[in-house]
Amino acid sequence: MPFSDVEIRVLGALVEKERTTPDTYPLSPQALVTACNQRTSREPVTDYHLQEVQEAAFRLRERGFVATVQEVSDRVAKHRHQLARVWDVAPLELSLVAVLMLRGEQTPGELRARIERYGVPNDAASVEAALQRLAERGSPLVENLGRRPGQSQDRWRHTLAGGEERLRPRVRGAEASPSTAAGGAERGDREAAPAASVERPPGALAGQAATMTELAARLAALERRVAALEAATLDDD
Repeated sequence: MPFSDVEIRVLGALVEKERTTPDTYPLSPQALVTACNQRTSREPVTDYHLQEVQEAAFRLRERGFVATVQEVSDRVAKHRHQLARVWDVAPLELSLVAVLMLRGEQTPGELRARIERYGVPNDAASVEAALQRLAERGSPLVENLGRRPGQSQDRWRHTLAGGEERLRPRVRGAEASPSTAAGGAERGDREAAPAASVERPPGALAGQAATMTELAARLAALERRVAALEAATLDDD
């Protein structure tokens, strides 16, 4: 079963902190969020919320990849990974997978440089051999992508996302939902559509004609009365 992007980031962060800062490991929920979203040694840089990370950790716990522990002196429960036991891998192999989870596809040379602080053997032969073992497992944890044009080394990536890199920075807002976009299109269509002509029933037109005829007759009668008054005034003079 593939892992989601946030689950992959959680696992990678837990392995990294176990190897590089053992004094602060296991990680509290907030420390785990900070580790997932840190600006260094992460590609891409993410912006996960506490709830997202906690839900991912709980899902991983249900699948046996993460354990939650709480000592008497701890104010909150803390998370630790169980990958070495579940996958049955050595520290070097686990460190390589962790760096691939945190930084995407890389060459053996890049991996060697980046696992140096993990405190594991990182000579070229050891790294190459470890990658081969991880790729030749019954359920491979990594795969060889071959070389890019102009490169002298193959590139490797993890297979935890189902054979493809799925990590993407989480994007907030800005993008309209399909329903919102559809609503906007409908409004635009309504605004762009020409106003429909209003048809009046024949009876209404006939009534208007009769009214106009009556008004014309009244106006003619009024004009005759005015003319008669003017004539009478002239006779008096």
